[in-house]
Amino acid sequence: MSDNSKKPRKNTWSYSPALPIHNSPIFDWPPRPVAALKWISNRWLNITASSLFLIIAILVYNLGQPVPETLSILVPGWIFQIWMRNLILLGIFAGGIHLWLFTFSMQGERFKFDTRSMIKNNGTFTFRDQVHDNMFWSLTSGVAAWTFFEVLYLWAAASGAITVLTFKGSEIWFFAWLIMLPIMGSMHFYWIHRLLHWPPLYRSVHELHHRSINIGPWSGLSMHPVESGIYMSSILVFFIIPAHPVIVLLHLYIRAIGPCFTHAGFETILAKNKKVVDAGDFHHQLHHRYFECNYGTAEMPWDRWFGSFHDGTPEATERIRTRKKLLLARK
Repeated sequence: MSDNSKKPRKNTWSYSPALPIHNSPIFDWPPRPVAALKWISNRWLNITASSLFLIIAILVYNLGQPVPETLSILVPGWIFQIWMRNLILLGIFAGGIHLWLFTFSMQGERFKFDTRSMIKNNGTFTFRDQVHDNMFWSLTSGVAAWTFFEVLYLWAAASGAITVLTFKGSEIWFFAWLIMLPIMGSMHFYWIHRLLHWPPLYRSVHELHHRSINIGPWSGLSMHPVESGIYMSSILVFFIIPAHPVIVLLHLYIRAIGPCFTHAGFETILAKNKKVVDAGDFHHQLHHRYFECNYGTAEMPWDRWFGSFHDGTPEATERIRTRKKLLLARK
């Protein structure tokens, strides 16, 4: 597989996608319906993290859920089952990607944005080790918040407190949610992320996540408990707008396991020199490097609308650095 994109300037990136990067075509003006349809189709009809999560959500819903009759009562048994399942899922994905890309270096540095090693023997990190720090916060704070909101949803659905759609009779809504999920998730992420960069919250909460400048699979869900709760709160939309439980599980997996891919540090995962799946998100990699840019995701152009978009070019870097100085001057 070729990785012949234009190489960035020395000491910036070891690899980058073709620059400048762009947002999805969904909100382009004038509209580009063919490009938008192609983008949506690629997300669900090809081998992507999202299509993989959809398959897992279907399997879990049909084969791995607790006995429905027990869900209306909050008891340790089924709650522990959900927590353990989530712990295992995160371990498989974050651990598996880390082993493949970093421990065994199965593709070397091909498609790796930043070739610097994970930080060791540094007091900034819990246990003085970046990977151990990221694993600890992901497996404790991250899985706890994920499990809390999943349990809350299952209990509310079983108790009749919220409306739940069945597939039969609501097929259109099921597929409509596949289009809406990335947009809804992007909007929620942008606004909570801007909130987390408010200086008091950044210093007390979000700074923990930003310890990792050169990120890896375990970095994505490595968050302070308060941030984990805010981040996973997007599931509350399903308490207002009903959806099929598979859609809810899919959203949770995009939220909780998706960061293992987007923070992988490699744009693509290879096996035997062939692409398996896209992984690292350069849009978000730029945020971890330059902080005050790309608060949202590529699905929606919030950053472009509010002047915080970094497209990966040197000119954008200078503009974002100037913006950061102005923001620091106000604090």
